[in-house]
Amino acid sequence: MISRLTQHKTGDSRHRRAFETRRRDKTPTSGQESRQSFSRFRSTETKLRVAVLGGLEEVGRNCTMIEYNGDIIIIDMGLQFPEEDMPGIDYIIPNIGYLKGKEKNIRGVIITHAHYDHIGGIPHLIPALGYPPIYGLPLTTAIIKKRQDDFRDLRPLNIHNITLNDKLRLGSFELEFFHLNHNIPDSMGVVVHTPEGTIIHSGDWKFDYQPVGEAPADLQRIAQIGASGVLALLSDSTNASHPGHQMSESEISSNLEEIVSKAPGRLIVGTFSSLLSRIRQIIEISEKQGKIVALDGYSMKSNIEIAKELGYMKFNPKTLIDLKRIDDYPNNKVVIMCTGAQGEKNASLMRIANGEHRTVRIIPGDTVVFSSSVIPGNERTVQRLKDTLFRKGAEVIHYQMMDVHAGGHAKADDVKLMVRLINPKYFVPIEGNHHLLHYNAKTVESLGFPKENIFIADNGQIMEFFRGTGKLTKEKVPADYVFVDGLGVSDETNVVLRDRQMLAEDGMIVVIATVNSKTGQLIQNPDIISRGFVFLKENKELIEDLRHRVKKLIHDSDPLSWADTNNIKNKIRDYVGQFLFTKTEKRPMVLPVVIEV
Repeated sequence: MISRLTQHKTGDSRHRRAFETRRRDKTPTSGQESRQSFSRFRSTETKLRVAVLGGLEEVGRNCTMIEYNGDIIIIDMGLQFPEEDMPGIDYIIPNIGYLKGKEKNIRGVIITHAHYDHIGGIPHLIPALGYPPIYGLPLTTAIIKKRQDDFRDLRPLNIHNITLNDKLRLGSFELEFFHLNHNIPDSMGVVVHTPEGTIIHSGDWKFDYQPVGEAPADLQRIAQIGASGVLALLSDSTNASHPGHQMSESEISSNLEEIVSKAPGRLIVGTFSSLLSRIRQIIEISEKQGKIVALDGYSMKSNIEIAKELGYMKFNPKTLIDLKRIDDYPNNKVVIMCTGAQGEKNASLMRIANGEHRTVRIIPGDTVVFSSSVIPGNERTVQRLKDTLFRKGAEVIHYQMMDVHAGGHAKADDVKLMVRLINPKYFVPIEGNHHLLHYNAKTVESLGFPKENIFIADNGQIMEFFRGTGKLTKEKVPADYVFVDGLGVSDETNVVLRDRQMLAEDGMIVVIATVNSKTGQLIQNPDIISRGFVFLKENKELIEDLRHRVKKLIHDSDPLSWADTNNIKNKIRDYVGQFLFTKTEKRPMVLPVVIEV
């Protein structure tokens, strides 16, 4: 717990004086008092600007920017996992192009919880933004710090623990926080008091009246915030299309207990490394039934270590054993917890299923539990993984068969309750594909909420608020995908991605022409190399025809044009591409190579 943080150094002394953290009084601040406290920050001309830089057109890379009078705060900085048509891409992060040149205006980054779709962009984006201060609850900041161990070339983060009772003054903004449930501890909503009114960002949330290992959502506090007056609520859309209330984590305990007790052999549980509430349940149930638990996955081990150190998990250390020792125990006393329930290529469960794991092989009698829902876009990969497991003799249980996964996101009736408690003037659905935003909006409309006060925005689209009135503008800031692969980060990778997609679909063909550097004449027949397009030995006639046509194209070209080899390469590329399409209806990538001797 903190009473005061180091002042944020900016060129504006007003910001230095105003930046502080203090304990919130037990009596909630009234809307009138809040407005009075912001009167000195109010500008007669400045509008409050809000833009979601990621998370309005996809599940992931969540990032929201709030800007007023030269002050900027950012809420969350996540990653998005690649889709199946993105070969070679590790993940996608928000585009911060709008913030370039404004780094000194960023007063802070607030993280709602420790899932990678909310923290995954930090190592790549925080250095580019000048290392602004990061704020989060203890488990959140601990996981952020642990992940930073993978980026040792970066300087230490300027990171601060907060509590739910703290207030932050960041430039023109005053921030408060309230407890919400998700499927990882220390999840919170963020209240941003601005000179133009109060903005609430929900983060990922649900109402859980019987949570595992934490308190229920603070409904009384949420109602107090709503009573003070709220200009706009930005709320999670991921499960808003589903009717009813989200299932409680405690409701699946009986099913998990039955699965653990009745498993005839080893039990292998695949889940997210950050789904700590589920991991805790399985460890506790296994311990209760006299079974041992072996963990596989670096991130899962790290997260459990952090959670135990902070007191979020309590179990006998003897319950956890090294994976290499599982053969020392009867099969029906072994529980293996691993990552990879989304079918990730290099994750533990996929390697186990494919027989590529160093320690574990699927054997008849194994029971594999998928204790997480499928991220949109991963359906085919997960289905293939299940097929492989069945072929190896395992029994597979997933959340659509029985309740082995309680979602972490609010359903329609939860959204209705939140809106009634907050009573915002404007509602902004966030965090979900575009169609999910519409479902969320329809849920709120069913309460009689004015349709014109619901903003369904695109990534980067600016929302403005001025003197109590909001507007969804047509202005957009950069929000295109920024790709991260093994080579680094680039917002120009769209071209590379298209090349990879072309290679995956139609292959490539290389045309090598060796010419006299003085005359431009061919010294030998062009060489043709095909990869992923056609098998040369079975298409000799096509290849010879192509070789002859390239030879004629070069022979008929003006020798003077060889002064510009790029020009002749383009001619070869265009001609060969068109010829092959007319013959095969495929468009392979054409790589012309001109060697001058």
